[in-house]
Amino acid sequence: MRKTLYIIGLSTLVFSCTSQKNVKKNTYRPKTTAAQPKTAVNSQNFEKNKPEVATEHGVEFFRTNIADITKNDNTISYGSIVSAKPAGYKVVKTHFPAVAQNFRQKYLILHYTVLPDDKSVEVLTQQSVSAHYLVNNLGDNEIYQLVDENKRSYHAGISAWRSDKNLNDTSIGIEIVNMGYKADASGMKVFQPFSDEQIKKVAALAKDIVTRYNIPATNVLAHSDIAPTRKQDPGPLFPWKKLYDEYQIGMWYDEMAKQNFLTLAQTDIETRYNEPSFIFVVQTALQKFGYDILPNGKWDDVTKKTVEALQYHFRPQNYSGVLDAETWAILQSLNQKYPTK
Repeated sequence: MRKTLYIIGLSTLVFSCTSQKNVKKNTYRPKTTAAQPKTAVNSQNFEKNKPEVATEHGVEFFRTNIADITKNDNTISYGSIVSAKPAGYKVVKTHFPAVAQNFRQKYLILHYTVLPDDKSVEVLTQQSVSAHYLVNNLGDNEIYQLVDENKRSYHAGISAWRSDKNLNDTSIGIEIVNMGYKADASGMKVFQPFSDEQIKKVAALAKDIVTRYNIPATNVLAHSDIAPTRKQDPGPLFPWKKLYDEYQIGMWYDEMAKQNFLTLAQTDIETRYNEPSFIFVVQTALQKFGYDILPNGKWDDVTKKTVEALQYHFRPQNYSGVLDAETWAILQSLNQKYPTK
C-alpha cells in the first residue's frame, strides 16, 4: 500500500514540474528593439570651459552665470563663496558650480520708516528690526546699506504672498524715510508725500536689485500687500505707476482691460454688493491675486483691510477699504494680466 502511494505521489510531482516547465518554456516574449546608445556627456570639456573661481585677498567669488536664466537658474555669486571646513578634510571646487541653483532673493519689499532720518538709522541698526537698504530724505546721492543681501533682514515679519510665507527668508527689504500718516478728525488716514529725490533713489536701487536677481513683477510688493491686516506702508502716495511706467518695475493693470471689466463691475456693486456669494467671489479674487485671505462670504475687517491694501497700491485715489466698481474692475484686470502659475 505504501509502495503504491509512493508511486502515485512521485508521478504527480513529475507531472507538476513538467507542466510548469512547459508553461515557462512557452511564455510569450515580445521582441525588443535594440537600445539606442545615449549621447555621452563630456564632463571634462564642460569643466574645462567653465570660468574659474576668482580669488581676491584669499576670498573666493564666482561672478559668471553658466545656468539657464529662463528657468530662473543662476550660478552668479554676488558675495563671497561660503564653504565648509571639515576637520581633517579638504573641500575643493573642482566641479563648482552646479547649474541647478537660484537665488534666495525672490521678493523686493518696500516700506516707510515712520521716523525722521537720524532715528530711522538708529532703530534699523541698533534694534531688533532692520532692512537691507535705507533711503534717506536728505537730498543727497547716498543710499545706506544696513544688511548683506545674502543674509535675512528683519523687515517683513509675519507675511505671505501667493504660496510663500515668512518673506524675510526670501526677500530684500528697502526702508524709505517717511513719517507715514496721521488720522484726521473723521478718522481718515492722511499720508505724507515722498520727495522726488527719494523716488529716484528707490527706482534706481529697485531696478538694480530686480535685474540682478531676476525678480518678477509680481514679487515687487508693498509691506501692506504681504501683511494687509497689520501694515499700511509705503502707502497710497508711493508712486507705483511711475515705477512701472518709467522704470519697468513692479505691476500695474492695463487701462483697456480695466474698462472692459468696469460696466459689469458697476452692476455687481449696485445689485450684488451684500450677497455672500458675491463677497466670496471678491475674496477669492483677492486670494488668487496673492493676498493672504480666506474667503468666507462676509465683509469682515480682514477683507476691508485687504481691499484697502489693494487700493493703496493700485487705486490710491480711494483707499477707504470699501470695494467700489473701479477697484473691482482693477482687481479683475490684474488677475487677468498676472495669473497665478
